[in-house]
Amino acid sequence: MDPALGPPNAMAEKRDELTPMMRQYHDLCARYNDAIVLFQVGDFYETFCGAAERSARLLEIALTSREDSTGEYPMAGIPIDNAESYIEDLLEAGYRVAVADQVEEPGETAGVVERAVTRVITPGTLTEDELLASDDNNFVAAVARGRGIDTRPADDELALALLDVSTGDFLATSSAAEESIADEVSRFAPAEAVVGPNAPSDVLPDDCMVTPFDERVFDRERAASILSEYFGEPDALLASDAEIRACGALLAYAEYARGGEHEGEKGGDESDESDDAGKAGSSREPGETDRLEYLTHLTRYDPREYLLLDAVALRSLELFEPRAVNGRDDATLVGVLDETACALGGRTLRDWLRRPLLESHRIEARLDAVEELTGSVQTREHCHELLRDVYDLERLIGRISRERANARDLRSLRDTLAVVPEIRDQLANADCDRLRDLHENLDPLVDVRELIDDAVVSDPPIEITEGGIIAEEYDSDLDDLRGTARDGKQWIDDLEARERERTGIDSLKVGYNSVHGYYIEVTNPNLDAVPENYQRRQTLKNSERFVTPELKEREDEIVGAEERADEREYELFCEVRSDIGDEVERVQGLADALATLDALVSLATVAAQYDYCRPEILDPESERTDGGVEIDITGGRHPVVERTQESFVPNSARFDAEQRLAVITGPNMSGKSTYMRQVAQIVLLAQVGSFVPAESARLTPVERIFTRVGASDDIAGGRSTFMVEMDELATILRDADERSLVLLDEVGRGTSTADGLAIAQAITEHLHDAVGATTLFATHHHPLTELADDLPDAFTLHFEVEQTDGEVVFHHEIEPGAATGSYGVEVATAAGVPEDVVDRSRELVDANAAAETTARTEPTADGGTSELESTETAPVPDSVAAELRDLNVGHMTPVEALTELDRLQRLLEEES
Repeated sequence: MDPALGPPNAMAEKRDELTPMMRQYHDLCARYNDAIVLFQVGDFYETFCGAAERSARLLEIALTSREDSTGEYPMAGIPIDNAESYIEDLLEAGYRVAVADQVEEPGETAGVVERAVTRVITPGTLTEDELLASDDNNFVAAVARGRGIDTRPADDELALALLDVSTGDFLATSSAAEESIADEVSRFAPAEAVVGPNAPSDVLPDDCMVTPFDERVFDRERAASILSEYFGEPDALLASDAEIRACGALLAYAEYARGGEHEGEKGGDESDESDDAGKAGSSREPGETDRLEYLTHLTRYDPREYLLLDAVALRSLELFEPRAVNGRDDATLVGVLDETACALGGRTLRDWLRRPLLESHRIEARLDAVEELTGSVQTREHCHELLRDVYDLERLIGRISRERANARDLRSLRDTLAVVPEIRDQLANADCDRLRDLHENLDPLVDVRELIDDAVVSDPPIEITEGGIIAEEYDSDLDDLRGTARDGKQWIDDLEARERERTGIDSLKVGYNSVHGYYIEVTNPNLDAVPENYQRRQTLKNSERFVTPELKEREDEIVGAEERADEREYELFCEVRSDIGDEVERVQGLADALATLDALVSLATVAAQYDYCRPEILDPESERTDGGVEIDITGGRHPVVERTQESFVPNSARFDAEQRLAVITGPNMSGKSTYMRQVAQIVLLAQVGSFVPAESARLTPVERIFTRVGASDDIAGGRSTFMVEMDELATILRDADERSLVLLDEVGRGTSTADGLAIAQAITEHLHDAVGATTLFATHHHPLTELADDLPDAFTLHFEVEQTDGEVVFHHEIEPGAATGSYGVEVATAAGVPEDVVDRSRELVDANAAAETTARTEPTADGGTSELESTETAPVPDSVAAELRDLNVGHMTPVEALTELDRLQRLLEEES
């Protein structure tokens, strides 16, 4: 544990001797020993001892000290009004933060003010808009092991639970394969995770904070108990013990992060040390905190219900992040598709991209809606404009349910509800089922809107404890108190005129300040005219201030009425907020409908603006008998690249049972990688339910997209570019099948030319013969084009270039057949390589070509010519040749092929 966290050693040694306030701080640090405790003292959050020293350095704030009867302690504080920016810095530095607020007013207690942790802030449990980096989901995850309880064999399973505490999105899945869970983690990219006993943490990405948490919450019975409080019997909702453990533990962690003290937890003795010391929640029982009322749905899903995209595919296809380090943020698939008007729609669109559909009827339902909205320009544009006025209802109702919403939040909810009837009207005459369903699900929540209209003023202040938020005529008691205060102030307003007339002092003034209250001020030259009933309250340089018994009485009435009015307003506001919180499921249902409509409108907007077409979706069960894939794209375009270039050359693609594997050749920069990604992105968009950038498209949904595109190494993991490539290839060859789409780009270039060609050929044969996946294989290994001629379901494509006066012109048009050359030297010239280097390159190319010709025409013993051996190559021994002939490369993984090749090379050296 970081020495800056936990109970300060200087305090722990003399806890019983500490002042009451410092004992409070010590005990909170002990209870939340995985976090920096921000301890409210007046208008500041203070830290002490090691935490203060660490905070001062990280936050660049002053390090001071606090001295009392027990000693002197380092101290550093941040203003409460600006705390969020400092908390964000602490989170970015890798710390968790426990916020300990004063939970009673200083004037209401004779002793030390009680403090309690009201929230624990971690990267995965953020709820504050100021701390959430974007409108996208911010997930915290739990990973747990367990045994299956359904009809599957009772083998150990690994489960993943995902929760966005800001929106209430709660998901769960499980698999017997760790790779499958790792793929799901890649889809959702959680910011933080808790990991159960015996569960692997290596399924989580490096940038995901792993939080040690009390392992007791992963106990099956405890997890089931907390789940039942929220969702009823967990066995009816979830598919395995592992899922129950993961979901229950995640709920316990979310409750822990919410904070809140309970009886028996305030200022207790920490002498009873737990074996789980140093872990979050070690002193708390599962389910001890208040319920998270806005968590109303837990969705269990099977990854096989969606098109699978692992971390490699997500990066390669640039769904959410550009591949280039300094790439434009909008140079992504979500960047070109996102024309959503509100945060709700943006999150839904991202979720659709994370999990494209497999079932044809679900895809067609979305496509029907997109088609209708594309054709109905007026409806689409009106919906878009109205959706601009929609606030983030999911996060809004979450704040309301957590009792952290202010009056402006309620008015934001009211303003959103005000546009719902107009949005419903736009869909009143919809033809397709999806839009008609949305029309029915757009509940305007009239009762909630009327409650806010009646109760809350139209422009309320931010603070909810200082009055001015409850509307007139909403509560008679409040109106009476306001009337008393108003009448009193009117009496005081009239007092100045009456006293001037009575005393004859024209300069007499009646005023008010927060220290002395109401007063009558008389300048020094007029003091002789002051009546006897005036009582001196304050002496100034040029005047005196007085009160009268009647003024004091009126002041007490006004102040008392205002204080009681403020208290009554706060009480009424809390009641209204609670009543709205009771409608959380209705608000969430409305949010889901608005989000879906916004995402559909966005897809329709893009389709209309950029000339996308509706894809024809084939049902593999009815259209084909072998369960394979058909892809037929005419005039396809890369959806991202076409936005960044002045012109784009469309290209077609055709794959079916007789044409499943394309070997694609052509020089660098000709467009091979763009073409492959273009095909994959069009397929993916179609399965999202989007129109696609093409003249026409007809395809069967694929179950998984695999990519091996681009060169990269793993420096931190100690893996070379070639090893990374082999690992990714091993996954493809192990998991791909006839319903997969595979993209391979320059496989084998991380090793020698001979080894690379051997690997590329073995992979091509294996994918063709054993896997049957639809494959696009871009390569500079031209012998592979000859291999494609020998494989019945393989074919060749190429990008031709035009060479004029030593310069190459790329037309970016795909053609049947193999490329005639690589044009590497010409591409180097176009890239600006110095002329002397280019000239030397040409000399070496010519020399190598001549040597190769000599080697190929060397006479053999029988008077022929050898096509494979150079004059310096010794014959292969019979034993090695026999082993080579018997080698079944098609049934080897790339790594196994390399190992066997290395063994044969050594054997050849020994026998030569």
